Amino acid sequence: MDTREFAERFLMELPFSPTAQQTALMAALSRFCTLMPAPDACSVFILNGYAGTGKTSVVGALVRTLRSVGAPTVLLAPTGRAAKVFSAAAGAQAWTIHRRIYRMPTPGSDGYVAVNVNRTAGTVFIVDEASMIGNSESEHSGSLLHDLLEHVFTGAPGCRLIFMGDTAQLPPVGCDTSPAMNPDTLRALGMKVSRAVITETVRQAAGSAILYNATRLRRELTKEEPQPPVFRTARDVKAISGIDLLDELSAAYAADGVDSTILITRSNRMATAANRAIRNGVFFSEEELVRGERLMIAKNNYLWSESIKELDFIANGDIATVTEIHSTEQFEGFRFADVTLYFPDRDVNVSCKVMLDTLSSDAASVEPQKLAMLYRSRLEAAGGSQRALKRDPHYNALQVKYAYAVTCHKAQGGQWKNVFVDTSALYSPGGEDSGPRELFRWLYTAFTRATSTLTLVNAPDECLA
Repeated sequence: MDTREFAERFLMELPFSPTAQQTALMAALSRFCTLMPAPDACSVFILNGYAGTGKTSVVGALVRTLRSVGAPTVLLAPTGRAAKVFSAAAGAQAWTIHRRIYRMPTPGSDGYVAVNVNRTAGTVFIVDEASMIGNSESEHSGSLLHDLLEHVFTGAPGCRLIFMGDTAQLPPVGCDTSPAMNPDTLRALGMKVSRAVITETVRQAAGSAILYNATRLRRELTKEEPQPPVFRTARDVKAISGIDLLDELSAAYAADGVDSTILITRSNRMATAANRAIRNGVFFSEEELVRGERLMIAKNNYLWSESIKELDFIANGDIATVTEIHSTEQFEGFRFADVTLYFPDRDVNVSCKVMLDTLSSDAASVEPQKLAMLYRSRLEAAGGSQRALKRDPHYNALQVKYAYAVTCHKAQGGQWKNVFVDTSALYSPGGEDSGPRELFRWLYTAFTRATSTLTLVNAPDECLA
């Protein structure tokens, strides 16, 4: 099929009349998907689309067009939650990057040992939330970005890769920029890079105060000296004091459910304090862990999912609900519980051991020195065998936090109907990031997690319009 015919089909799949920017984007994507690449070319398209610009709708139409012409497609995202959001938007199954590119472990193995060979020629790989992909050394053969590129472009010929993301969001932890969205980074890795940026908010989203405020923040990010933010309040954006927070959260839980509501805080310490207040003041939970508890995974885990087909691994940031508590114990200076967890993003139940100490800790996960003590003890018990240690249930217990309040990095890639944002960071520097530009990026990322209502908590009066 030639580019013109493909573009015409592409346009027919879009459920609305495109803006000028969207039309130019669709033309560029049509050329990218139809023109025959050079035999050794590693073709990558970077789509940088800001909140409310309709990039997800355009890519959803692209997926339908590719499938209508028989072109193989693979939809990917960095996390299970992001994959679920992408699946719903594209109307097709999306997978985590890990599940697609890494060889699944077998009993007795050391986990993911190599990058899978891509055997489907002419495949268009589309990766959502690509701004979350880091290039630091992973737990596998290299960095996630490097391994993804190796999977796509090693093996079957004629494959293409589309990275879709938003560079105004927070970059991966430890990175100043998002490497997968950086043309220079990709070119240095031998990629042939095309790029498009869409900034124009679509008409149907223009009336949203959530997107208005996010757009203001994003524009300030482009300036040499960003000005202090002033937020518009309206039907979908309101401001409350901290005194009213628990009552407002209770109302949101009652109206839409706990799983549709999140509080985003500036630091792990603030998230721990907020979770404690919510459990005591809203749910009246006196015990440390109860049935129905919502938990967030604090560190990647590969042991407890290896026998579950629907679950490639349990990822840092995944959210689960406790359905059963079987037993608790103290062991090697730590406290553990044997539980059954339900992961709604995958619709699976997992019987596993969780570490209770992390629930009340202000750290993101178990402190390295404490984990090192457990490591030495369990390695000795395993007779020095690293393979046996990787299957030790205590050393590999899930590290979990309460999931009613989370940091912005943990919320990234997800969407909730009701998002509460602790904006005390506007006059209390520090936390995950520092400096006005980093703060604006943090706020932009937090605001764009909301699909229906955004509530600003403790925003200074001078920041409200």
